[in-house]
Amino acid sequence: MAKLIALYRHPPDTAAFESYYFSTHAALVRKLPGLKRFEVSRRPVASPQGTPYHFAAIMEFDSIEALDAAMRSPEGQAAAADVGRFAPAGTEVLVIDTKSI
Repeated sequence: MAKLIALYRHPPDTAAFESYYFSTHAALVRKLPGLKRFEVSRRPVASPQGTPYHFAAIMEFDSIEALDAAMRSPEGQAAAADVGRFAPAGTEVLVIDTKSI
């Protein structure tokens, strides 16, 4: 399995961020070819040390190759281009190739 984790920094307007994310951006993500699972945080991201992140999204694919193909696809390019429209504080993206143990 492969996962893409998008960590969104605290936006200036959390209500506007969440409204746009759920009304527009999530629909773009759901169109990614090969997407097996799509999860988002229910609350702001937390850490005992504090965190600069407000929100997390986790996308799961069968393989790193499937994830790469999804991100290179027109749908992946559209989703990536859309991030600047609602996340002015910035986003960090992590890609993890996982295995069960």
